Amino acid sequence: MSGTVRRIGIGIDKDAQKVIDSANRVSGNFITVCYCRSGVVDKKTVLNAAVQIVEHPNPEQALIDDLVAGRVDAAVRGTLPSNTTLRALKKAEGVTHLERIALLETVYGKKFLLTPVGVDEGWTVPEKLELIKKGRLIAQKFGLSPKVGVLSGGRLGDIGRHSQVDASMAEAELVARLGDAEHCEILIENAVETCGLIIAPDGISGNLVFRTLTFLGGGFGHGAPVVNISRIFVDTSRASPNYANALLLAASLLE
Repeated sequence: MSGTVRRIGIGIDKDAQKVIDSANRVSGNFITVCYCRSGVVDKKTVLNAAVQIVEHPNPEQALIDDLVAGRVDAAVRGTLPSNTTLRALKKAEGVTHLERIALLETVYGKKFLLTPVGVDEGWTVPEKLELIKKGRLIAQKFGLSPKVGVLSGGRLGDIGRHSQVDASMAEAELVARLGDAEHCEILIENAVETCGLIIAPDGISGNLVFRTLTFLGGGFGHGAPVVNISRIFVDTSRASPNYANALLLAASLLE
């Protein structure tokens, strides 16, 4: 980044040292502002001059307020609680739900975008088409394939076995046709080889793919940018091993 040094906020609740270690590692081209309650962070562990600590009785609200006011240029949830932080973000941005696109990496080093990843996201054809449009822009920014793969609940040969599977495949065919994408059926293992963006059948299955890959399959979740708000906010899991990649992801979205 050139010109003014950017400021990226990140929240801390539990596992404070994990967040501080991540910030120490990647800060420099940008300033990392850590939001936490008083006494949560041992300030002696802040080893990078580009890492700042903001103590506040309600760090979730402080992070969102500073993001919306422009006092930080982007924000990462870090280890703050999901419900209260995302509720504050929705209220501040005036939206009823959040649309997230997760940057994932398999254990073999293959990166791809996955959406929807929240149980209340991507349930309709128009919502999926909007996610495709926004996801293509992120894929381009990260140098991923522009090809989009739409998943469904089975193979085409499974038609007739169950009405929900049939409906899933019919919707995937429609989304693929309208979104200039490819219906990859249920074959996610093939889809990630050629597609930079994967569209899950719904937010439940997308969330399961994310959790299985990152918590059971040895893969990595680098963060999930929220794409239906005016500011840059990267959602993260409190179970993430570190937040260095999420901070770098937020920084790259500022370019």
